[in-house]
Amino acid sequence: MPPKQAAAKSNVSAEELLGHYREMLLIRRFEEKAGQLYGMGLIGGFCHLYIGQEAVVVGLEAAAGEGDKRVTSYRDHGHMLACGMDPKGIMAELTGREGGFSKGKGGSMHMFSKEKHFYGGHGIVGAQVPLGAGLAFSDKYKGNDRVTFAYFGDGAANQGQVYETYNMAQLWDLPVIFVIENNGYAMGTSVVRSTKSPSLWERGAAYGIKGEEVDGMNVLAVKEAGERAVAHCRSGKGPYILEVKTYRYRGHSMSDPAKYRTRDEVQKMRDERDPIEQVRDMLLTGKHATDDDLKAIDKEIKAIVNDAAEFSKESPEPHLDELWTDIYATEIPQEA
Repeated sequence: MPPKQAAAKSNVSAEELLGHYREMLLIRRFEEKAGQLYGMGLIGGFCHLYIGQEAVVVGLEAAAGEGDKRVTSYRDHGHMLACGMDPKGIMAELTGREGGFSKGKGGSMHMFSKEKHFYGGHGIVGAQVPLGAGLAFSDKYKGNDRVTFAYFGDGAANQGQVYETYNMAQLWDLPVIFVIENNGYAMGTSVVRSTKSPSLWERGAAYGIKGEEVDGMNVLAVKEAGERAVAHCRSGKGPYILEVKTYRYRGHSMSDPAKYRTRDEVQKMRDERDPIEQVRDMLLTGKHATDDDLKAIDKEIKAIVNDAAEFSKESPEPHLDELWTDIYATEIPQEA
């Protein structure tokens, strides 16, 4: 492996760059495998892939601290992997198996990990945004200096509950970072056809919420913006909005042929802006890794993903009795 030295054109070590590369590649390869399993009929229901948007969650997780929380919508596999959830448990949940994070009952859109402070995966557009503010309210009430990342897309940015949440979050100075993953198309309508505002983050100005636009295809830019947002929230200044301009290569879901854009547009983005290739180029041109080093990482990642796929196939389906579990809370835990 290459030495720990400053990477070219950035204030980041080669070790950190390799970490970003590895995390983004894990998400990419995992999602590619999920797409294969869906095509084989092993994943049912809806399945929304994160291919192309990897720099968003990897950059923001690099800015997060221990105990910080995250909540997102249905395009959630990348968020789970980035916060450290086991690929085996994620893939088993996708295939509806007992070994999944929600015992096979949540599927692609609804799984959780209390251990990793991941609070979903939510299928209702925009519904996770007030939940994110609620998580931040809990942390402020406890005085534990934690921050919540509430992710949503450009389509959800037009939902009314988002602005109700903005108002309350700023009114109560909640430590929540609203992350708008603007991939330009929502479900299938270009943002320029569906949204009059030239930017989405500036809508927060009506409530006094600060924010900024970020290049979501550049993991280092995302990390830097994330660090500013985290510092703002931890200092007690209330919420912060990050509009992260990103791009998804696949359709909205596996059933979307994505005919609302051209193949040339997608290929141009892959050729010129791919987040993984950008880091790969930095590692190679800065002589922080060789082509063989990166091939070895890819081989290692593929093995992890293949193991997760095999685990998901071998894990048994949940027993029918599971239909009646996890419906009601039989005991309310007491805080220490």
